[in-house]
Amino acid sequence: MRTPPAVLSLLAVAAAAAVHAETWTLDRAVATALDKSPDARVARARIDGAQALVDQAQAAWRPQVSLSGRYTTTNGAMPAFGAILNQRAFNFGLDFNRPGHIDNLNATGTIAYTLYSGGRATAGRTAAQAGAEAAGLDQRTAHQRLATEVVRTALTLRKAREAVGALEGGVRAYEAAVAAAQARFDAGQLLKADLLSLEVQLAQTRESLSSARHGAALAARAFNYVLGLETQEAAVELSDDDPALARLVLPDTRDFSARPELLGLQARIRAAEARVESSRGARRPTVNAFASYQYDQGWRLSRHGDSWLAGVSVDLNLFDGGQTNGRIRQSSAELTELREMFRKATFGIGLEVEQARLAHADAAERLRVSSRAVEQATEAAALSRARFEKEALVSADLIGAESRLLDARLRRTVAAADERLALVELRRALGLTPLPQS
Repeated sequence: MRTPPAVLSLLAVAAAAAVHAETWTLDRAVATALDKSPDARVARARIDGAQALVDQAQAAWRPQVSLSGRYTTTNGAMPAFGAILNQRAFNFGLDFNRPGHIDNLNATGTIAYTLYSGGRATAGRTAAQAGAEAAGLDQRTAHQRLATEVVRTALTLRKAREAVGALEGGVRAYEAAVAAAQARFDAGQLLKADLLSLEVQLAQTRESLSSARHGAALAARAFNYVLGLETQEAAVELSDDDPALARLVLPDTRDFSARPELLGLQARIRAAEARVESSRGARRPTVNAFASYQYDQGWRLSRHGDSWLAGVSVDLNLFDGGQTNGRIRQSSAELTELREMFRKATFGIGLEVEQARLAHADAAERLRVSSRAVEQATEAAALSRARFEKEALVSADLIGAESRLLDARLRRTVAAADERLALVELRRALGLTPLPQS
């Protein structure tokens, strides 16, 4: 029996939905974002670049080896005479003014090593290592911010879907009320105006439900975007019993000295101090050791020869027109700027921690109050429905009771999500991981 194309299409859609509908925990979402998000990949690239600078600085402690070769032909007196000497082809019968066409193949190998550079090599290595450390701390900062954004987006999505659930409950309650009112109206026990009031309230709640569903769909797209997922159309299913939420507890410290931003600035200050020392090193002598070996071959004279050279050189810059002084002033100014940035960051983070602490305390209090309000509104709505069914309550009072219950549920939903979000922000402000490790 052949399956109809329409059925095959429905099966394909169902299969695609099954593939794309993934259940996400916060731990898995954070791990995915740290792997796929462009922000995380940019941070990794910066670390690679900083480590490359360390490798370049380390080169000052290693010998430099080079090989060179060239082939020339000339009838010039000086270059020809030099080639003749290097080929060990000199004789007193040569005409020094007109040596003729002389060719020469030269191969030279050189090894050089810096014995002393005025402290610039050590300072350069220190600056590069501090820069690499700062890049690592920048990555840690990016990871914390990204993890915080993932948790915030997930909680926003959960809040949006819980708001949808609350509004769906409100729609069902109003549908039941309209059905009861319709029965009473048909029995001649309710005015048409009261029935219409309930129907209007039902329509308005359905409108709010439509907007809430749209907001939840956008929150799901934002979740995929933050995770760096290529397929933005994939359905998002959040775990109902996420263990990460149970681990999310209030920290018992207010110490924010572990903030990676502060540690990164401290590393940059050490790098700036090293750059100041490197600039001052230009006033000191540079001592280099070197050795080379060269081989020369000529075919016109059919001779060849080799030689070597070794020695030590000392260079001291006595006057450079003020260039060294300018570099010292520039690097010193950059060091002062970084130190003041560290002080400013310390003040700002201290304020941020206090704001996050007060925001969490406010959210926790709102959650406690709204939870109590839901209990009271639920009981009041149940009593109002019973009285309305017994014709002991007018529709306006029932609408008020249902509206207060719906509003209380929405407030509790928002307060619960805000309390978790405020706790995540407090942990980030203290320099802690947004999600405690299991």
